[in-house]
Amino acid sequence: MIFDEFPCETAEGVVLAHTLKIGGRTLKKGSVLSSADLAALRADGVETVPGARLAPDDMAENPAAAAIAALLVGPGANAATRAPYNGRCNLHAAVRGIVEVDAGRIDRLNLLGESVAIGTLPQHAVARAGQVIATVKIVPFAVPGRVVEACRDIASAGPLVRVAELKPHRVALIMSELPGMKESIFAATVAATRHRLDGLGSRLALVLRCAHERVAIEAMLRQALAAGCDLVLVCGATVAKDRRDIAPAAVTAAGGEIVHFGMPAEPGNMLVLARVGAVPVVILPGCGRSRRMNGLDWILQRLLAGLAPTPQDIMRMGVGGLIRTTLEAEDDEDEDESAAEQTPATGPRVAVLVLAAGRSSRMGADNKLLIAVGGVPMVLRAVNSARASLAASVTVVVGHEGDAVAKAVAGSGATVVHNPDFAQGMSASLRHGIAALPEDVDAVLVLLGDMPRITAEHLDRVIAAFDPAQPSIVVPEKDGRRGNPILWPREFFAAMTQLSGDQGARGLIAQHADRVKRVAIDDDAIFVDVDRPCDLAAAETPARAESPVSRVVARVT
Repeated sequence: MIFDEFPCETAEGVVLAHTLKIGGRTLKKGSVLSSADLAALRADGVETVPGARLAPDDMAENPAAAAIAALLVGPGANAATRAPYNGRCNLHAAVRGIVEVDAGRIDRLNLLGESVAIGTLPQHAVARAGQVIATVKIVPFAVPGRVVEACRDIASAGPLVRVAELKPHRVALIMSELPGMKESIFAATVAATRHRLDGLGSRLALVLRCAHERVAIEAMLRQALAAGCDLVLVCGATVAKDRRDIAPAAVTAAGGEIVHFGMPAEPGNMLVLARVGAVPVVILPGCGRSRRMNGLDWILQRLLAGLAPTPQDIMRMGVGGLIRTTLEAEDDEDEDESAAEQTPATGPRVAVLVLAAGRSSRMGADNKLLIAVGGVPMVLRAVNSARASLAASVTVVVGHEGDAVAKAVAGSGATVVHNPDFAQGMSASLRHGIAALPEDVDAVLVLLGDMPRITAEHLDRVIAAFDPAQPSIVVPEKDGRRGNPILWPREFFAAMTQLSGDQGARGLIAQHADRVKRVAIDDDAIFVDVDRPCDLAAAETPARAESPVSRVVARVT
């Protein structure tokens, strides 16, 4: 490429360096001058023009920018280029997620010379869908073809820029407490956590509280895992000071491991990253109760995008780890308890009705609903799965040993209904339970309390299939075989209260076969219930692949 001041007589085909206005016309920078353009220039008294004449092997700025930008992405990058302009081509995120940059190869591209300039968002920045995450600028009007080929060689190993999509997670928050702690502390923690997760596209699904003791926190961890939570946050009454401190010790007691203790980010130094099987567990630093940006945000962003940080990743966070930005203005810290406990209602309002009134006569002397599977009483597993789901409310019907069963779910927030007619069978529990449901629900999902492998994921799959505009009976199935739980639209409530005996609503399904909508479920949890002692082995939860969670079957007293 030759850049010069060209006489108009020889300037045909030259790329114009600067915008010119002549005789009411505008010749824009970057225009390729034609004979007509030059004639107009000469008529206006212009004798020379600044510009560039491209050599045969040169690539003009727009095609070059587009070609090099296309090299930065590839299959699975979740990013795409748009049309080039003025020698620039931008890459845009196709999804909301975390930007990953191969900084070494970007540096190599920029070190090729002055002609190509590539800029990106910072490593692990959060990007919204459609946002510019990188830009390629051709500095001169063209680059030699050999420069583009050199870029191609560097980029051949795969995408240099990609977006790891932020996937929705079902998150549990465990808060331990010591005597004298104010309720406002817990309300603020819930509010900050919900705000933090909502901003990343995930949901605070389950909130559990317990004493600040290893055994109590361990029990809460088992409950969160049994409910089907994908991520567990532990906010201790005191900050963990050692791997053997109360909260980390609870993780290892639950069969988990500590991945890394501490991080070079302030605020956030005392964060602990752990896992139980495939489920990440984060023990919060003290700043986790605040909405202000801190090291917890960095860890959550990566976890929710499937980029679980290694100990080495965490230890490399020191440069830039002195965090001085905020998530929200200071005034937003003061959110009242009622706001903290509210979850915005979206979609249909589906209630979960947990049936837990049966005599469990085939189990022998034990009430099966009080038997712990994976360390969690069966009835509490059902209630917590319902709480962690998208259900609008949770109601539990108790009967046989009703006080003991009610005690097992005390503090869960579920509405407990006593069925004095439990000896009449399941129909009586349906009658009492439906009568106690909130008046504004669109449907009820009937969950049997003796199905310990049902998690929030199963319930949400059924709820997601319900359309209040075209209400159907939603039935989960696997390989053509019908299972439980089953969702019933409000219009069937009256008929359900007229049932008798212990057969539940099977007859209604047969009568209204044309109203049944089937949802495919890919595991056997929808079939597994516990009636006899021999059923307990099948009830043990293979809830997470690779999960080493110890599996305990014991009588709860």
